[in-house]
Amino acid sequence: MPRHCNFNPKYLKLVHELDEVVLRNLGNTPAKRIIQMIKEVYKEAYRAKQFTRTEINDRGILYGVVNLKHRVMDLVLLYFHDRWPQCVICLYNEYDDSTGIIDEMGIIKQVKEPLKKVIDQISINRPLVPYFNDIQFSGKEIFETLYKTQNIKERENPHFFKQMIPDKCFDLPGLRNGVEKNYSLKNKKIDEYFK
Repeated sequence: MPRHCNFNPKYLKLVHELDEVVLRNLGNTPAKRIIQMIKEVYKEAYRAKQFTRTEINDRGILYGVVNLKHRVMDLVLLYFHDRWPQCVICLYNEYDDSTGIIDEMGIIKQVKEPLKKVIDQISINRPLVPYFNDIQFSGKEIFETLYKTQNIKERENPHFFKQMIPDKCFDLPGLRNGVEKNYSLKNKKIDEYFK
């Protein structure tokens, strides 16, 4: 509850005064307000974790933009740190114009500077990290991966299959002639979906 932007110490006192049954069942107006505040905090943290779009630069800095009204920046940074422990993570909060930073050691700090400036400052002392050099795919490899994920005999759904394969892929020469040769007979051929 202290993470909520409208937190007041009187709410903590109320929590201790109210019976657990009243809190669990939203038995009165203060209980409803307390539970609503807690839900708002968790909801904002969850959305930031799941829907923040990030990018990574060649210095191993993962960065993105969030809009956090409540004090949950540390929770979001720790979530990204758990997923990418080898990166420095920088998240710019549009709500209060600050940037949260967590390094490889898990040390968090928040500065009142724009994201680009923070990234530039951190990048100066970091070596180049060629993250994507070893995973360069050709168009054919990308399409084959997409095809394998969508054409599963046990979960056959032609309508969904057509939705998931981009229309422009049906014009590719390898779609009907090349790619399907690599798959077993139990899989349907793409032409069978158009009958």
